[in-house]
Amino acid sequence: MINKIFNNTNSIPAFLAPMAGFTDAPFRLLCTKLGCRMSVSEMISAKAMVYRDKKTATLAKIAEGEAPVSIQLFGHEADVMAEAACMVAESSFEGCDFAKPPVAIDINMGCPVKKIYSSGDGSALMRDPELCARLVEGAKKCGLPVTVKIRAGITAQTKNAVEVAKACTEAGASAVCVHGRTREQMYAPGVDLDIIAAVRDALPESIYVIGNGDVKDLKSAKRMVDYTGCNAVMIGREALGNPWAFAEIASNGENYYPPTTEDRIETAAALIRAVCSEKGEFAGVRESRGRAAHFIKGLRGAAEIRAAINQAESLQEIMDILKI
Repeated sequence: MINKIFNNTNSIPAFLAPMAGFTDAPFRLLCTKLGCRMSVSEMISAKAMVYRDKKTATLAKIAEGEAPVSIQLFGHEADVMAEAACMVAESSFEGCDFAKPPVAIDINMGCPVKKIYSSGDGSALMRDPELCARLVEGAKKCGLPVTVKIRAGITAQTKNAVEVAKACTEAGASAVCVHGRTREQMYAPGVDLDIIAAVRDALPESIYVIGNGDVKDLKSAKRMVDYTGCNAVMIGREALGNPWAFAEIASNGENYYPPTTEDRIETAAALIRAVCSEKGEFAGVRESRGRAAHFIKGLRGAAEIRAAINQAESLQEIMDILKI
């Protein structure tokens, strides 16, 4: 299945990056409809899954109609990672709801957030390539393909993406996604394409490399692929307000029409309805306040609309504000 996802010469494979609080089943389904080739779940604590935390089960949901989904786990203990990966592969935890099984287990080795980093997870793992390899070996026991998401390194002085990528793929990882920034840089300045190219050059052709960072349209996707030789691109923050980036890339420049203001508002409203249906109105409304802001950014009156939505207490209030 992994091979089929990557090996399509009609357009650049564009994937949805994992983003906590955003890339749930309703949003992934929206991106699927617009051309997203594969998506990655919100990151899930391997330890929480092993302890059978109920909220964790809902994060792993895969809905009917989604593009292939990889379930992303984070943690730093190989035995816990192995057990959690097997639970995902076997759907053996309460609340697990897979319309179809995941296509891979993805290990988060790139999250820069302080809470995750200080626990020894996410990008902190890149300090120890041997540990990264052990985590891959553990996850491989589940029988699913294993992929990893890394950064350029921790700091500009310690860029070791190539070393970590080699360790992971030698341990059995099928693909490596490289965010071309260090942990220290977080999400700015611009992405370092050279480090993505270095990883691609260092790995066998049989290993897929996914470039991540600053991809927002067909032009930037082509630039990344042409410069680095990567096999696919991953879109993160840009997708939150512009999921049509997937449609543009999938079109390969033919018969693509940018969304109108009405498209943006109607799509935001549909997503908010789906989130409320999925999670209940109380939680859905509160989650959707930030989501709506991404869709209306740049529109006339956006600041006033955003302020009103932030005060909304019901789904109907939000629909009235959006005039849907």
